[in-house]
Amino acid sequence: MQPLLSHPAFFFVACFALMSLGGCGSIFLLRRQKKLDNDVLEDFGIVQAATLTLLALLIGFSFSMAVSRYDQRKNYEEEEANAIGTEYLRADLAQEGNAGNIRQLLKDYLEQRLAFYQTRAPKELEKISTQTGELETKLWQSVLTEAKSNPTPVVALLVSGMNDVINTQGYTQAAWWNRIPVSAWILMMVIALFSSMLVGYGARSNSAKSAYLFILPLMVSLSMALIADIDSPRGGLIRVVPQNLISLQHSLAP
Repeated sequence: MQPLLSHPAFFFVACFALMSLGGCGSIFLLRRQKKLDNDVLEDFGIVQAATLTLLALLIGFSFSMAVSRYDQRKNYEEEEANAIGTEYLRADLAQEGNAGNIRQLLKDYLEQRLAFYQTRAPKELEKISTQTGELETKLWQSVLTEAKSNPTPVVALLVSGMNDVINTQGYTQAAWWNRIPVSAWILMMVIALFSSMLVGYGARSNSAKSAYLFILPLMVSLSMALIADIDSPRGGLIRVVPQNLISLQHSLAP
């Protein structure tokens, strides 16, 4: 189900079709077998209202979860830019021959971080991940060599800054993996299906062509698609734009 959630447009179509079939199917299967009697209408209304309220709460909580994860990804992008920019300045603390090497490695590393935010291709992402790991190894070896040859408190700042650069990349990756659990999506879709069935079963018209029967599936599907879009770092229209990294790259340009 995760690939479907990474493509909000297809997810919207799937949710709308499922809920529409549930609402229309309840007319054909349930209403024609047993109609609602007047003595159970009140109890049915309570169950219907409770189910719709529960669905609204789940959508609200899921939206809040998606927005908080989106904000977290944005914050870590800013932290990455600050860590790389600070370490680029601290490269002056290294010896003259090693300082230029550290700066060039940081520029190459910055290009890979920008590509990580901007790419959508899985194969390209694997390549970026491999190159990022190699650059992190080279960067750490460069500051480690400097620390061994010149173990001073000033060089310790250089080592600490490189540690921040590597750590922020790990935090960013963890934030991009941290998405709404699939089990929560399944629960929300099941409740949305039953809500649509209850609306169809309680409809006064026996025709499945009533336009208002599709209003609930449409609104709920749009809401869930928006949540999936915000929660999907790469597949949706709402994405984290690496503005801070782009600005940093421009400032480091020769």
